[in-house]
Amino acid sequence: MGPVAGILETSQGLNLLIALIIGIGFGFALEQAGFSSSRKLAGMFYGYDATVLKVFFTAAIVAMIGAEILSSLGMLDMSLVFHNTFYPGPVIIGGFIMGAGFIIGGFCPGTGISAAAIGKIDAFVFLLGGGVGALLFAETYPLISAFHNSGSRGPVKLSESLGLPDPIFILLVVVIAAVMFWLAEKAEKRFARPDITKEL
Repeated sequence: MGPVAGILETSQGLNLLIALIIGIGFGFALEQAGFSSSRKLAGMFYGYDATVLKVFFTAAIVAMIGAEILSSLGMLDMSLVFHNTFYPGPVIIGGFIMGAGFIIGGFCPGTGISAAAIGKIDAFVFLLGGGVGALLFAETYPLISAFHNSGSRGPVKLSESLGLPDPIFILLVVVIAAVMFWLAEKAEKRFARPDITKEL
């Protein structure tokens, strides 16, 4: 059974069907948010379009608040919710590679698939590059496996690391988001590119 206690008791086949439906919905949401445009996505790095920050920050906050409410009502068993294991060194290097790929290619994997689904040629090229990168990673893994698995700190929660109760941490994130949104609006006005944003 999934982490939502007492509500969903499904077979593996139904779980996969639900995952497919959610995935299609997620891709549709990305397209509707304009994330099939590499110019809009790259705009986050250049300051003229902060849609990426706004959408994903909002999604994170909604998920955090929703999970906290469901947990407090006894409808969500947080002990069954997966948390990634934290590897500080590999995460920093991986984040650098991911960020470089994002700004050079104009997509992340999810937005790249969304753009490819509507026929964007640059997205197909991006995904091809991602496939080549994945192949190189697999082929060189024996050489980098020691670093890849180094420094494990287990499934760390940021709220626990800061010594804050989850509700207080969520409130802190909401405040940070509000400040970030305000700064994003300032940046969009400061670095506006009318000739580009009209095409998005």
